[in-house]
Amino acid sequence: MKGYLRLRKHILTGLRERLSSKLTYHGVHHTLDVLRVTNAYLRRNKIVGREAKLIRIGALIHDYGFTETYKNHEEKGCEIAQEIMPQYGFTQKDIDFVKGLIMATKVPQNPKTEFEKIICDADLDYLGRNDFKPIASSLFRELQNFNILSDINEWNKLQVKFLEGHHYHTTFAQKNREPKKRKRISYLKALIE
Repeated sequence: MKGYLRLRKHILTGLRERLSSKLTYHGVHHTLDVLRVTNAYLRRNKIVGREAKLIRIGALIHDYGFTETYKNHEEKGCEIAQEIMPQYGFTQKDIDFVKGLIMATKVPQNPKTEFEKIICDADLDYLGRNDFKPIASSLFRELQNFNILSDINEWNKLQVKFLEGHHYHTTFAQKNREPKKRKRISYLKALIE
């Protein structure tokens, strides 16, 4: 697994060079935030070695498909992982593990393993954090940039629907993120006209 650091550099360079500036939410900053939260999960759960490196790769590459497409970016990310990971010495078993992580983040999330639960909760960690508002605003701007949504009232309705349908998968997130997320739902409902 000596290729991890070189692969990490490849992925981050690719994201910086190839992501559209219209991606105000799904930018490099989001990937680095997911990696930071993932690392915290790895420390808390004492996950080390091969699995830890592969979960970090999953965090780094989970939105790499956005470099090529907005729709079905997870599938494209899996194709890219299949293409680039062998260049850094990763086996097909490693690649399949990472592809499982990528696909687990597809909404609605459906993680099947403890590792997939970690990456899903890391990906949407912000829903239950204090920096929810600026991050949510960056997603609204992104949806405006791609002409998917433009009305703030419709955005708030969409957020309520998403937050009500979402649930965290790990014990940590259920205890430490879910309560704030629930408060957000009430706040957003009050904003809807």
